[in-house]
Amino acid sequence: MLKDNLETNLDLYNYYLPHENIAQSPVVPRDFSKLMIYNTIEDKIIIDKFYNLHKYLNKNYFLVFNETKVLPAKVTLFKETGGKVKALFLLSEKIEDLQKNKLKEIRGMVDRGLKIGENIYFDLKDKNNYLKVIKQEKNIFTFKIKSKNFLKLLNRFGEAPLPPYIKNSPLSREKLKEKYQTIFAKKIGSIAAPTASFHFTPRVLRRLKNKKIKYYFVTLHVGLATFTPLKEEYIKTKKLPPEYWEIDIEVYEKIKKLKQEGKKMIAVGTTTTRMLESLVRFKKKRKNNKIYGTTKLFIMPPFKFKMVDALITNFHLPRSSLMMLVEAFLNFKNSKKHLKELYQIAIDKNFRFYSFGDAMLII
Repeated sequence: MLKDNLETNLDLYNYYLPHENIAQSPVVPRDFSKLMIYNTIEDKIIIDKFYNLHKYLNKNYFLVFNETKVLPAKVTLFKETGGKVKALFLLSEKIEDLQKNKLKEIRGMVDRGLKIGENIYFDLKDKNNYLKVIKQEKNIFTFKIKSKNFLKLLNRFGEAPLPPYIKNSPLSREKLKEKYQTIFAKKIGSIAAPTASFHFTPRVLRRLKNKKIKYYFVTLHVGLATFTPLKEEYIKTKKLPPEYWEIDIEVYEKIKKLKQEGKKMIAVGTTTTRMLESLVRFKKKRKNNKIYGTTKLFIMPPFKFKMVDALITNFHLPRSSLMMLVEAFLNFKNSKKHLKELYQIAIDKNFRFYSFGDAMLII
């Protein structure tokens, strides 16, 4: 690979994408999405459909998925005056309290100014359930929860926290809640989906199983770190906002054994990658049958991957930490091509980009 300054040259992560290549809804069925297979050893590219993923793998591979579940964390609230306030709540930070209905405070990003002490309501006809502004840090506010069941309110009034580039989706509000989830979403806590897993269907999993390709599940609750724009402070400190992760001890032992046997791990998505690489780098805690922790890991070139041998990922936003992670992986694999080159090939082949877009397998 050309040894440009991959760490600081942000032009390497910038590209032009025609508007029509931004996917507004998933393909039906999901595994009909396109798949780019890039073999870094042979410098060879194959274009196929995702339902044929099994053809490019063998029993020496195993997959790891993120089974986090997206909450309807995007809510339109109301001031006393009737003015609307759009909020995106940052739930992964206190997910255990949310699940146990013990959450007293919540942070969130809003689209307009609020005053300390101001109340905002889910429904102006219901003055018993509201949030009180108690703190502000730039565009992130901390709210005191004045409700007995905040999770119930989210499920009633919340929407799927779709990225801003999905503006013209033909899907209804309820349909988007359904579609903006993986088929194995299990543990609530994310404000964005692990979108590389969107392509997996029962058919794809069945075909992998028939080839004796094993797969396992871990959890990283997606928060600010995954979709926040690149900032100088992140690059300087090599740290992103914290995200919570966990793995069953039994799964950890199985993965560790497979790695020791020389099997190759395929991380499905950047969130799974960050979780797995954090697992072997930082302090972790144990409770009952789980290992858990939080990660601020910012993967950028150069980076020595200790767990991940292959990667399934979508096509990401320009100048994002996700692009830097994938570029770091290509660099680690001694790829002949930069990520931008692969993206241009995908654009030329009319691939669909971003959350509901197509996929790439790097081996």
